[in-house]
Amino acid sequence: MAPHELVQTDVKPTGIVTKPATTVPSRAYVSFLAGNGDYVKGVVGLAKGLRKVKSQYPLVVAVLPDVPEEHRKILESQGCIVKEIEPVYPPENQTQFAMPHYVINYSKLRIWEFVEYSKMIYLDGDILVYDNIDHLFDFPDGHLYAVMDCFCKKTWSHTSQYKIGYCQQCPDKVTWPVELGQPPALYFNAGMLVFEPSLSTYEHLLKTLKITPPTPFAEQDFLNMFFKDIYKPIPLVYNLVLAMLWRHPENVELEKVKVAHYCAAVSNS
Repeated sequence: MAPHELVQTDVKPTGIVTKPATTVPSRAYVSFLAGNGDYVKGVVGLAKGLRKVKSQYPLVVAVLPDVPEEHRKILESQGCIVKEIEPVYPPENQTQFAMPHYVINYSKLRIWEFVEYSKMIYLDGDILVYDNIDHLFDFPDGHLYAVMDCFCKKTWSHTSQYKIGYCQQCPDKVTWPVELGQPPALYFNAGMLVFEPSLSTYEHLLKTLKITPPTPFAEQDFLNMFFKDIYKPIPLVYNLVLAMLWRHPENVELEKVKVAHYCAAVSNS
């Protein structure tokens, strides 16, 4: 792995302590679904994976109004808790998103409204879970935890990082030039997040969004900007983006991977 300080994740279970039901914190996984396409199959796969690794927490699926009833029933049949949310849109401008559909991903901000849960783990619908990750809920409060992203893909070609060949996954390979000032802040992939729902945080997110011009990676850029002061990186095994296999194979320990993220085209670009 890159030589950044990662949060230690080898937390050992301490046993079950019997407490009154009202004091037991409520936790859940959460995913997001829009439209009537095949993405529902990915969320079904996510639900099955969590069940197979014997997670003790439910999967909440935040769905936009355009998700058909048939798809909602499929999710409920898999044990998912389906919660409809309204879309969230960024300020209008001429930004060219890295992918056209990224604009709808701002609606993911709604998950911070789910305050019936004390802590949640967000997982994209193109993720599969291969090992139990319930221990991530035990991380200390007050931070957002996620896996660092990679700057080597062509969709980063508009950035200084890409132009000089700098990547936070291998920061010693090409060092950040002194003449460019401070290196960029650590940047996470928003396909997997450990966070605490909060209405005050949600309201602040929306207020900030209204005055923040959209950028190519949409809500991922926005979340990185918003949470930069409390972001804590966690090991790659908790969100292995498929492209890491050919971009940074030296950082990948396949036998330890717990979460795989199938969001990359099979290409060396």
